[in-house]
Amino acid sequence: MEIWINPACSKCRTAVRALEESGVTYTERRYLEDPPSATELEAVLTRLGLEPWDIARTGEPVAREFGLADWGRTPADRSRWIAAMVAHPILIQRPIITADDGTTVVARDPETLERVVPRRRDD
Repeated sequence: MEIWINPACSKCRTAVRALEESGVTYTERRYLEDPPSATELEAVLTRLGLEPWDIARTGEPVAREFGLADWGRTPADRSRWIAAMVAHPILIQRPIITADDGTTVVARDPETLERVVPRRRDD
């Protein structure tokens, strides 16, 4: 299992806590320090079944600076979005969790988090 996090994000901290409490083994990626490549971001988007604008943080200052909210949302615009997110990973929504079976979610709410984080078994 892998989780992309920003440690300053409360939703990321909640997700990490859930992973720890479940007892699963996971890899933590601090994606602001270790940004994904365009290929990695494309792979995550494919697993999510989403487009880059679906996981963009359009309220970030850099997004407002670029006018990201007004960018096109067509297949022709896709590479522009991905390039912006790779150059400025703060634009990527978080936390993103990829389970061992390949299921990938943006775990911003408890229900979504529960889809990929198993409950701890009492032995």
